[in-house]
Amino acid sequence: MKLIFISGPSGSGKTTLSNQIIKKNKDGIVLSTDNYYKTGLISKLLSKFVEGFFDRSISFNNKLLKKDFEFIYKNGNSIIDRYYNFEKKTIQNILNETNNISFLIVEGIFAKEFSNTLNNKDYIFLEIKTKKNECMKRVVQRDIKERGKDKKQAENDFLKSWEIYYAKLKPDSIKNNTNKFIIRKKTDIDKIMKKLFK
Repeated sequence: MKLIFISGPSGSGKTTLSNQIIKKNKDGIVLSTDNYYKTGLISKLLSKFVEGFFDRSISFNNKLLKKDFEFIYKNGNSIIDRYYNFEKKTIQNILNETNNISFLIVEGIFAKEFSNTLNNKDYIFLEIKTKKNECMKRVVQRDIKERGKDKKQAENDFLKSWEIYYAKLKPDSIKNNTNKFIIRKKTDIDKIMKKLFK
């Protein structure tokens, strides 16, 4: 099974790129790290008191993502879709069987960290580079609409998330045997597809 990881700061277009790839090659599935945050009372409390909680590793349920990832990788199918509710701090599990999966995309701000936990698996890594002001505009619109924030809070949270994302990146944090591509605004999706599925 082909593995593709898509990383980039909040609002850089990771989900959009994932959907474009899936639209052009329908034999794949996407796991978004946005749907694998921790739930319950601890998450509710920490998100109120820890600045940039949802951009920090302590918020991420790595164990649950690994479980879903390994199941899909081993069996070539998926039986559950997960959706995280940022207001309620809960995960909704929806039964949805997908079979004959030939490639798996993991996208999100924790995609790079998760890829580093894999042993003896080759993968393609796509790093999205988008201007800060463009990312901020997208994130503010999304957070007002989907996450119950006002504009000021959304802007402040974005600036913190940008800072956290780039502070934790290390230039040598990708395996040497990994194919890495930088994706910019004007990158041709068809050229990407040729590289991914040659």
